[in-house]
Amino acid sequence: MEKCINIQQQEVNTQALQDTIYVIGGKWKLPIIYSICNGNKRFRDIERSIPGITTRMLSRNLRELEDNKLITRTVYPDSPVLVAYEFTEYAKAYGILINEMIEWGKKHRRVITAK
Repeated sequence: MEKCINIQQQEVNTQALQDTIYVIGGKWKLPIIYSICNGNKRFRDIERSIPGITTRMLSRNLRELEDNKLITRTVYPDSPVLVAYEFTEYAKAYGILINEMIEWGKKHRRVITAK
């Protein structure tokens, strides 16, 4: 059986995996990223696109994603004030991983429900 992690790099790879999970882990971060990726840039649009998320949780997770340089928050001083969220260039490559995760999730659901 082929090993999934190079033993010589196991500690480094484990730390990298933990860092990734820290940044994108939790119930809401991936749905928020997916929402922004699909064109929802305003707070209320993001909130409406994610069933069950509270305003507090959306605000907290947006702040964490911004702190981790995955999204930017831009305030336009119009009346009323407009705030827009967008992917950073750094995070755009992450979109490929999200699509792979979606496909894996669909496959996993088929495997589990095919009992």
